[in-house]
Amino acid sequence: MEIVQMPLGPLGTNCYIVSNDEKDCLIVDPGGDSRQLIDYLTKRHLKPVAIVLTHAHFDHIGAVDEVRDQFNIPVYVHKEEADWLSDPQLNGSAFFQMGSVAARRAERMIETGEREIDSFKFEVRHTPGHSPGSVSLVFEEEGFVIAGDALFQRGIGRTDLPGGDMNTLLNSIKNQLFTLPEGLKVYPGHGPATTIGEEKRENPFVGL
Repeated sequence: MEIVQMPLGPLGTNCYIVSNDEKDCLIVDPGGDSRQLIDYLTKRHLKPVAIVLTHAHFDHIGAVDEVRDQFNIPVYVHKEEADWLSDPQLNGSAFFQMGSVAARRAERMIETGEREIDSFKFEVRHTPGHSPGSVSLVFEEEGFVIAGDALFQRGIGRTDLPGGDMNTLLNSIKNQLFTLPEGLKVYPGHGPATTIGEEKRENPFVGL
């Protein structure tokens, strides 16, 4: 299995393309620049099977409609944010001077626990705090977790947007992410990758 990090959109949000040997792929958080993403997938003959959102803030959903229409695939989001894609007040774009961002509702809700989408098997952990419906996607056998905006290299997600709460976020990190193996690679919503062990030892925002 291969994972490719592609910064997209006005805030350079990390979109992740998780692909297997058969060229099927999951698209996680297509934040913008839809043509760049579609061209990349097409040139590499990748076959998207779904879009999965770690959460529905505007900088993670900017290319959702174009990509799902291009490949005729469903979008997954946590039920706590089922209404966020179409509402700039909820997805946060109304609070920034980059114009309103909206997309159609997701076709499917993503549940916590062990999940399968097509041939992809992974665990969904609910990691709220940055937003109520934030989730992390754990590919433990493959050695990585896609953590959205919960945990960054030496940082954590902001909590000043709708539904954010610092104590909730810290509990999510400690109880849902820091209970994972220390060698697991963490792919965040912004910035470079890190590991669970590095953040347990070095992250200044999360005191253990």
